[in-house]
Amino acid sequence: MIAQEKKKHSHLRLVFELVLCAMLGSVMFCSKIIMEALPNIHLLGMLTMTFTVVFRFKALIPIYIYVLLNGLYAGFNIWWIPYLYIWTILWGITMLLPRRMSNRVAGVVYPIVCGLHGLAFGVLYAPAQALFFRLDFQGMLAWIAVGFPFDLLHAAGNFVAGLLILPMVKVFDRLLKRIPV
Repeated sequence: MIAQEKKKHSHLRLVFELVLCAMLGSVMFCSKIIMEALPNIHLLGMLTMTFTVVFRFKALIPIYIYVLLNGLYAGFNIWWIPYLYIWTILWGITMLLPRRMSNRVAGVVYPIVCGLHGLAFGVLYAPAQALFFRLDFQGMLAWIAVGFPFDLLHAAGNFVAGLLILPMVKVFDRLLKRIPV
């Protein structure tokens, strides 16, 4: 009898986690669509880091649901391919951060990391652009330089959004403690 209850509980937990991940990936996608009028300003870095701090390895599920939805919506073209690794880099950096940071330290580190990812976005995107458009190294550097003002805007937006990471982590922690499955 107890084994059946544990099996039922684990199935419910799996369903809950899959539905939650699908919803979180959809939230990422919808947040991007809603904020498209603002150039390079979005909540994706903040959401990626929040989900990573809360869900660790499982955060890859909503991240890649977002990437898939983005491709389905805007078309799977060469612009989309860097999305397969750009968000994973932010996930990986967040995974490397100490899990037990004080709130004071996390409140500073999370926005800085989020902002730096925005600043580095063009540099991270550049190798794919160079490959697809047959740019040499100088061409790739020129592509980065032309996009740098947008990367500065991206960094500022990510930094401000990054200020929400710690409060969002606390909200998720409180809500997940209330879930009975």
